[in-house]
Amino acid sequence: MEGGRATPKLLEIPFQPKDGVFDLNMQATEYIWHNGKFVPWANAQVHVLTHTLHYGGGTFEGIRVYKTDRGPAIFRLDDHIERLFYSADALQMKCPYTQSDISKAIVELVRKNRLEAGYVRPLVYYGYGKMGVAPVGAPVEVALACWPWGAYLPPGGVDIKTSKYIRIHPQSSVADAKIVGHYVNGILAGFEIHGTKYHEALLLDYKGNIAEGPGENFFIVKNGMISTPPLGTILKGITRKTIMELAPLLGFKVEEKDLTLGEAYGADEAFFTGTAAEVTPIRSIDDQPIGGGAAVGPITAKLRDAFDAIVHGRDPAHDHLLTYVNLASPKAGNG
Repeated sequence: MEGGRATPKLLEIPFQPKDGVFDLNMQATEYIWHNGKFVPWANAQVHVLTHTLHYGGGTFEGIRVYKTDRGPAIFRLDDHIERLFYSADALQMKCPYTQSDISKAIVELVRKNRLEAGYVRPLVYYGYGKMGVAPVGAPVEVALACWPWGAYLPPGGVDIKTSKYIRIHPQSSVADAKIVGHYVNGILAGFEIHGTKYHEALLLDYKGNIAEGPGENFFIVKNGMISTPPLGTILKGITRKTIMELAPLLGFKVEEKDLTLGEAYGADEAFFTGTAAEVTPIRSIDDQPIGGGAAVGPITAKLRDAFDAIVHGRDPAHDHLLTYVNLASPKAGNG
């Protein structure tokens, strides 16, 4: 029992693709942290005239929790919360909590929900009280939720298609901030492939070079060199950063450069990275097989295996990237 409530059952990531499509439906946990308080999942509500609901001026993160031999581990929690606050600053949102407050609340949220593996969603948004595009005077509110979540994309390889929509222009917004409204861009690209044979879209930038997927960063491998689009029009992905740090340790060179579709079509390997996507091999782009159509290239496989070892607590050299949660105790912290 906890606070007069029955202790919820341990939750673990489900992995049940249906007809090749992965089920991303919500699975409720017991608590959501809302404006400093833990409230029952069903009671975490906002007014329909909440400012961000109308204008998209909010910021969020997606954070993975992994099952390890030492209990649940939150991957790169500090990096995610640092980016959350960077994005909030881009919208002139003064969060009423510190980065430390949010990090501690997330650890406690995972513990209270007894989540062994899954996903954490922090959201900072302008609340109810002001209408009109400018949010000046609207309260800044914070919500934290977590739930079980499995594979976002088929791990054996995806077929992707270039979208007619381009990634948002860097002079139209703060392109590397994780802003709620930015994701309409990805929603439109996703609508294009819905119901087709393609698993995901690919967006170009305003120069016609490859930018990223709707929720993923993009990499290719050619002659042993790993390449990824530079910052400027893309999200500064945390999984992207991890792969770029990890590659040299495995003996691979990695570079940031503009990538054309022609270069991608001719790549030996290609893959997406992201908190949801993790490391997902790309099998084809616009019906062009990558690397002869092999499901997973050898360098992609090595990177994915190394990443998997890190997030599941099997790589002591990278243990500092994990925040372990003790489900039996209210005290938890870095391992």
